[in-house]
Amino acid sequence: MQEDQVTFLERQYLGRDHGRISIRLVLALFCFAAYFITEKREENAELFLVVGFGILVASVIMMFLLHYKTTVNNKSIVLDGLWTTKMVKIDLNSIVKVERTPYSSYIINNPVYNLHQKGTVRFYAGGKDAVKLTDRDGLVYIIGTLHQKELERSILKEMKK
Repeated sequence: MQEDQVTFLERQYLGRDHGRISIRLVLALFCFAAYFITEKREENAELFLVVGFGILVASVIMMFLLHYKTTVNNKSIVLDGLWTTKMVKIDLNSIVKVERTPYSSYIINNPVYNLHQKGTVRFYAGGKDAVKLTDRDGLVYIIGTLHQKELERSILKEMKK
């Protein structure tokens, strides 16, 4: 096995979370319903039609917009985000605990990248699962993932090298 070969790779997209898709579709349907209910087709009625189509177009574009990429290789986890975000590299030599956990108890969560809050660093785009890492200093990393078992397995595999 080569030293630079990737053990795990996952791409998280901004617009593929089912809760957010549902909200955008309900808003678009509301706009279309308001357009068709308006009898006189006033100037404002056409605005509902434009906003409804705008929501649908933005939703489709967001489905292909990469939020962050998780890569596990060379005894580290690399999280690379959107255009202006800095790449985050977590050294697995400093990790003392790896565990699978649900990301949050809320139904709908906001996408975050490198959010520092109350001693934890969060990365999330969609899904319900996460892997929780604790380092020697007590800092906790919570990485949201759609492939929880594979991410945990690859982290543990890299830590044993």
